[in-house]
Amino acid sequence: MKYSTSPPTSRCHSPAPTEFSSSLPMPIVYRHNCMGAATKCYKYLRKLLKFEQMDFEFALWQIIYLFVAPQKVYRNFKNRKQTKSQFARDDPAFFVLLTFCYSMSSIGLAVVLGLEYFQYVKLLFYLMFIEYLFAGILIATIFWFITNRYLRIDHTQDVEWGYALDIHMNAVFPPLIILHIFQLFLYHALISGDTFSARFIGNTLWLIAIIYYIYITFLGYASVEILHKTHLILSTLPIILLTYITTLCAGINVSYLVMEFYFYQAV
Repeated sequence: MKYSTSPPTSRCHSPAPTEFSSSLPMPIVYRHNCMGAATKCYKYLRKLLKFEQMDFEFALWQIIYLFVAPQKVYRNFKNRKQTKSQFARDDPAFFVLLTFCYSMSSIGLAVVLGLEYFQYVKLLFYLMFIEYLFAGILIATIFWFITNRYLRIDHTQDVEWGYALDIHMNAVFPPLIILHIFQLFLYHALISGDTFSARFIGNTLWLIAIIYYIYITFLGYASVEILHKTHLILSTLPIILLTYITTLCAGINVSYLVMEFYFYQAV
């Protein structure tokens, strides 16, 4: 069953809502939440400084299930909709773990690429501020705009921008682990060479990572009852598969090209 990500405007009659301290997967009681986007953003950012209040155990549970059964993660989002009348996370623990993994992966990339300290700092800046934050906000905003503009069937409600960002963070975690961590252990031994097997391993890892991203993104928007035609997100898969086959036949090693790109970003 699908749910909308923000309450209809006609429900906004109550004063400031009561806060819940945790995002447990099972709903307790339904309530309407009419906080504005700015208020929600302020509360979320304020919680970034309160590590003792973050539920890292639950965030780790979500990370594991994003790999093995991502649909279970979105069931939790539906439960949050029932208990707090919003889809977007109100606990920044997942964001903190994703940020930590990005920063740690930059160390692995620096080692594999043989970077010096200041080169590593440049790479870290690019990964954290350009690839992670800027690209993430941009992609989430594009999806948020497209879904609200073209895919809504109920124009009294809309998709929260925060939920669009959550979907992107969910979808980017498996590719991060596959491409920025797992791939590094294989890169020099199996991927960096100019052979078909090297291209096959490297390009296949990219194919798996992109499929994860597309599928998890689809699940996120398919859970929203006010949206239709969300299956169009999956229509990109044949294009990705065709591109994968083309790169193999053309002798293009995507992993090698991306690693070279990172190297020249750092030097």
